[in-house]
Amino acid sequence: MAAGASAATASAPVPVTSSRLPGSTQSLPLVPLTQPGATPAPGPSGPPDEGVSLGLPAREVEPFSLLGVVWNDPEEELHGRVQVRTRAAGTGAWSSWQDLETHADLPDPDSDERGGGALRGATAPLWVGDSDGVQVRVLPEESADSGRTAELPEGLRLDLVNPGEDPADDLTPQARASSEANAGLAPVGSHEIPALDREASQADLSETGTGQNPEQAEEAEQAGQPAEPAPDVTPSTLPADVPDTLPAGELNAATLAPIGPRPSIVTRRGWGADESIRGSFLYTSTVKAAFVHHTAGSNSYSCSEAPAIIRGIYRYHVKSNGWRDVGYNFFVDKCGKIYEGRAGGVAKPVMGAHTYGFNANSTGIAVLGTYNSTNPSGAAVNAVSRLVAWKLGLHGVNPKGTAVLTSGGGKYAKGTKVRFNTVSGHRDGYVTGCPGDRLYAKLGTIRNNAARLQGR
Repeated sequence: MAAGASAATASAPVPVTSSRLPGSTQSLPLVPLTQPGATPAPGPSGPPDEGVSLGLPAREVEPFSLLGVVWNDPEEELHGRVQVRTRAAGTGAWSSWQDLETHADLPDPDSDERGGGALRGATAPLWVGDSDGVQVRVLPEESADSGRTAELPEGLRLDLVNPGEDPADDLTPQARASSEANAGLAPVGSHEIPALDREASQADLSETGTGQNPEQAEEAEQAGQPAEPAPDVTPSTLPADVPDTLPAGELNAATLAPIGPRPSIVTRRGWGADESIRGSFLYTSTVKAAFVHHTAGSNSYSCSEAPAIIRGIYRYHVKSNGWRDVGYNFFVDKCGKIYEGRAGGVAKPVMGAHTYGFNANSTGIAVLGTYNSTNPSGAAVNAVSRLVAWKLGLHGVNPKGTAVLTSGGGKYAKGTKVRFNTVSGHRDGYVTGCPGDRLYAKLGTIRNNAARLQGR
């Protein structure tokens, strides 16, 4: 029998750590690989194993569909390349090596989310589909100056997530609370928030009072006219005494702006969130900008799989990363369907964990898939445009304007004032390639589309 085949089948299945419904997580510690390349999985070998110090020989495991690598200290970066390959359940075919995105994200320093002490460092999760075998290798970086190999974080482990089926369709107290947070938009227990045209969305905004904070409204009224759209800007730091909300006469000011038509949004109940695992709601004061992300997962998913992918990311963020809820405020799939992310109400300024240092006064929108070298679908770009036009319109924000946010730490030192486009990419606020070059290149289109939908 070949060495690879033996390694892939000799190990007994690892027991799952929780019930099969609504999901489960297997945690496997990464181990020293003293003989790199000795236990490859069948199929293409990929890059050589030189420099590999930790990993997991090919082995059979309980079924899973999403994975990521986790470590103890959330502040420690993983300086290296993490690669995985998986075995498809049913066919037994092994995938080629796939890279995990190591620059994942964190809640802001000193935020309420970090009070529990259970946060962990982690790669971005990767959706791989129904699988029952896995192999991992970590290639530490080498310093160009000294040639020394970087030290890896303590406690490295592989987490394998089975998103489970939709939980029972009953309203537990937690599920009811999540649904009631969207009161006024849809009946309690709804699986989807219906779309409204622009006129109805404007009327709904006026009736509910959702939108600008008093400071923004007062400044806009004093200015007496809408702000002109600002040109695209590169994020730039500003003096510490610059106010977070600039005068309404400037290009980036919030105004008594029109709102875009509300798009239909699949609720957490609609995609099958297990509300028992999340923490309490957490809010910020307003929404001044939207950060666009990609989830760094497969582009070959079917749109019918999107709810399971979101359940997997949700479970990974909560159980593996130690967050209170899924990090993104919204998801968009490649077919253009929009999903509610973090609980607390889609029309409310819910604080997420999507852009380290700038989670306050912003919203995070994640497109399912990887867009480094693949173009996002037109349906996804249009959906993000519709969502931005409505969500930013709730808070009087011009999608073609700019906003000043105060850093909570990370890429920019804590307290630094940074001017962003009101529609920015994750990479603008954090050291990452997200949302991929191809999606990032579409941000101008999204800004223009969203402004047009607002009637600008």
